[in-house]
Amino acid sequence: MTMTLISAADLAERLQSPGVRIFDVRHDLADHAAGRRAYEQGHIPGARYLDHETELAAPRTGSNGRHPLPARADLAALMAGHGVHPDSLVVAYDASGGMFAAHLWWMLRWLGHERVVVLDGGWQGWLAAGHPVDTVTVAAEPLAGAAAPAAPSLVDTVDADAVLANLSRPAFTVLDARAANRYRGEVEPMDPVAGHIPGALNRPNGENLQADGRFKPAAQLRAEFAGLLGERDPRTVVHQCGSGITACHNLLAMEIAGLEGSRLYPGSWSEWCSDPARPVARGA
Repeated sequence: MTMTLISAADLAERLQSPGVRIFDVRHDLADHAAGRRAYEQGHIPGARYLDHETELAAPRTGSNGRHPLPARADLAALMAGHGVHPDSLVVAYDASGGMFAAHLWWMLRWLGHERVVVLDGGWQGWLAAGHPVDTVTVAAEPLAGAAAPAAPSLVDTVDADAVLANLSRPAFTVLDARAANRYRGEVEPMDPVAGHIPGALNRPNGENLQADGRFKPAAQLRAEFAGLLGERDPRTVVHQCGSGITACHNLLAMEIAGLEGSRLYPGSWSEWCSDPARPVARGA
């Protein structure tokens, strides 16, 4: 099975391992500076901060969504600059139930890097367990001989044209990870148009978590996704959200459940609704 999660206890035992690279990707979509402030106030020892707006996204054009994927070469160079090599165990964490960490998890797999996991329970779980906290900033500093992960992508994507073509010739099912009221088009706090891609199903990504912020057990996730998707092959599921971030949370949850091979529409709703010619659905 794909590598997915690591517990706080397991990570605490690995802090001194030279083969581990920890990335703090705490972020606030309404306050882009909040993540770095939080990192500077305290983080897991050895963790390096990555910014979802300036480092983990390409420039916006107005038609490519709010968090367009960077070029693979640029992301590979960023990882190499932090000493990530093909054998590194990369650990991602946030303070938002894993949604930003899941995005980095997916991006590393997009690079072809298999050894990447999300800290289950995130920053809150780390603190609750009484593990150490540091305030020393760790900047990019490549290890001697470190090389960027260079391998075929381990995940697949679809683009807006493929999603549009799928409306008339269905070959896959779009699964929207946004909150139900955004999916129905009742509110839209982030993008200029409310609604959803016609035919898309809805599973708000928060439904993947237990009350303590950790992911639900694999069997429970599998049953819940089966209740929504029926007998669909996981490889025919395409995840979407507002800008390609929280969609990765559902994708990760399916992988935890053993439902492997689903895909991502990285541009998601923010890209889709930027073109008024693309159809919009509202309601349940």
